[in-house]
Amino acid sequence: MPGQSHIPILLTRPAAQTARFAARLVGRIVQSPLAEVRFLHPDLPLADCAIFTSENAVHALGGRLPAPRAWCVGDRTAEVARQAGFQAWSASGDADALVAAILNAPPGRCLHLRGRETRGDVAARLIGAGIPCAEAVVYDIVPLPPTPEALALLEGAAPVIVPLFSPASARRFARIAARAPLRLACLSPAVAAAAPPAVEVRIAAEPTAAAMIDLIAAMQSLET
Repeated sequence: MPGQSHIPILLTRPAAQTARFAARLVGRIVQSPLAEVRFLHPDLPLADCAIFTSENAVHALGGRLPAPRAWCVGDRTAEVARQAGFQAWSASGDADALVAAILNAPPGRCLHLRGRETRGDVAARLIGAGIPCAEAVVYDIVPLPPTPEALALLEGAAPVIVPLFSPASARRFARIAARAPLRLACLSPAVAAAAPPAVEVRIAAEPTAAAMIDLIAAMQSLET
């Protein structure tokens, strides 16, 4: 837009998620995944309903269907679960919204398929409410170093927008020293709480990719 410039955006999620999100942004985008996903292959008990708090867990199954149905934390995860063969519903929120949705319509025996690092105590909370729920760790997140381009961006004097989508990713990013004035776009208050100090920390109106896009657009354009 005439009369405006764009603050560069640094994306740090695993490669596939970063590339998909970058395609929806404008301006200078620097992709530097700070982690990669490694799938694990445990034996899976059969259940009436799978629970997914990440699309990574769906991909980790490699076509296995330990349950016919699935409850998913958000719309994107539910879409991926349907493509994998599940009858899937979305809680369209966070772990709290997911637990509340399941408690409102108890699905029988549940199986929470998750990463090695997780939050929200989904299985424990369901068990405490009387719903049988097992867990299976089906993927791990392995840290990666930042790219030279990302380091140069963070060592500069110009502002940098960094979208952060989970407390774990916020903590990974916090380990990187940065001189640049950081403007952090956070998916939720829990993500913001785990984020490093910054000149600006803003939280998306709702925990969705669309809301993050809107937030980044609002933070990105500067009058010149």
